[in-house]
Amino acid sequence: MDDAARARDAACEALADVEPEQLRETLEDRIANAAVTPGVLALVTARAVDPDVDPDAVVDRAAGVQLIYEGLRLTRSVAHEEPWVTAATQESDIDADMDVLTADVLVSRGFSLLACTDAAAAAVEVVRAFGRDQTVREREGTDLAAATALDRNLEIDALELAVVAGTTAVGGEPPEELLTYARELAADYDGEFPPPGRALPETTADRIADISERAVSATDR
Repeated sequence: MDDAARARDAACEALADVEPEQLRETLEDRIANAAVTPGVLALVTARAVDPDVDPDAVVDRAAGVQLIYEGLRLTRSVAHEEPWVTAATQESDIDADMDVLTADVLVSRGFSLLACTDAAAAAVEVVRAFGRDQTVREREGTDLAAATALDRNLEIDALELAVVAGTTAVGGEPPEELLTYARELAADYDGEFPPPGRALPETTADRIADISERAVSATDR
């Protein structure tokens, strides 16, 4: 099973007991059509740092990262579209309510997967940063360039969380250079991750392994 399928399946499994059925199906559809770059990066990071790591020991962390990102991404979309203002019918209004509920469940399930891990604090900070960014974005006088930069912070924070989740899964902390690399990856995507079926550059694992090895060597000196 490739990393994208592994991350997506784990995310869906974390939602398997959600009721009612209609909500669960909406959640699963959302994950099935999502870009899984954050979840994949968590898996790739763990394996690059420790090639012998058991994927099953990391996959819940990858799913947690993925769910939090997808929930916040949906929240961002709803906030920008303001569907209750533009809704033409009661059905449209209900769809907007469902989106909000879906986003809440995604984020909360993501938190539950990371809550007892060394990535828990980083996950909390991602959500806090998202709230701050979106609050600033809505202030009067925020121009388009500033608003776009604030929105893109979510993708940056999601990939930083992914490398934290992956590195701590094998007993370490990500060096600053690795966090910088995560930010560079997010910048390459220009605020939008690739569609399902594609996730990361082929060189990602080698780059992460190189950064980690150099960090260990520097510590051992």
